[in-house]
Amino acid sequence: MSADAELFSVLNRRQQINTALENGEEVKHTYRVVNVYTEFHEFSRKEIKDYQATFSKYDVGNDGYLDLTELKMMMEKLGAPQTHLGLKGMIAEVDEDNDGKISFREFLLIYRKARAGELESDSGLGQLARLTEINVDEVGVNGAKNFFEAKIEQQLMTNKFHDEIRQEQEEKRQMEEERVIRRQQFQQRAAVFQ
Repeated sequence: MSADAELFSVLNRRQQINTALENGEEVKHTYRVVNVYTEFHEFSRKEIKDYQATFSKYDVGNDGYLDLTELKMMMEKLGAPQTHLGLKGMIAEVDEDNDGKISFREFLLIYRKARAGELESDSGLGQLARLTEINVDEVGVNGAKNFFEAKIEQQLMTNKFHDEIRQEQEEKRQMEEERVIRRQQFQQRAAVFQ
């Protein structure tokens, strides 16, 4: 989300609160969990990054939300077009802040509900979850094989985030060691010319 969009969102929320208070209405406090990795612990970091890539692909306005038009386009491209009312129903099912759009966090709720078996397979959200889970046309048969192997491995892991973070740290450490070795080799070769 850009700084302008974030500022607009905060100011808009502040205006809504002020208006509600002036009218004597009760104001519900809303809290947002910032870290999707800790909130959606059932997904691996790679899965969340893949979902983020899918979300960004269809977030044509780059505003951090999928609106009705973007959701319509997404469902059409996935080969499961929906009616206008069907699209509104899909948004309403996961739209926790009632803004009429799907944020990335709400987008992840679709996959959480799909995993928990809370979505009907023929519903719009059920089709969305199923169709965006893995696209063999994009990743090929080996990609699909890797995807399903990763799913099985994920179910076997007990503390996946710890393992993933440790693996990322190990990769960074190896890259740094390789960089140091290359630097030393370069300095040795450069010494020949001095």
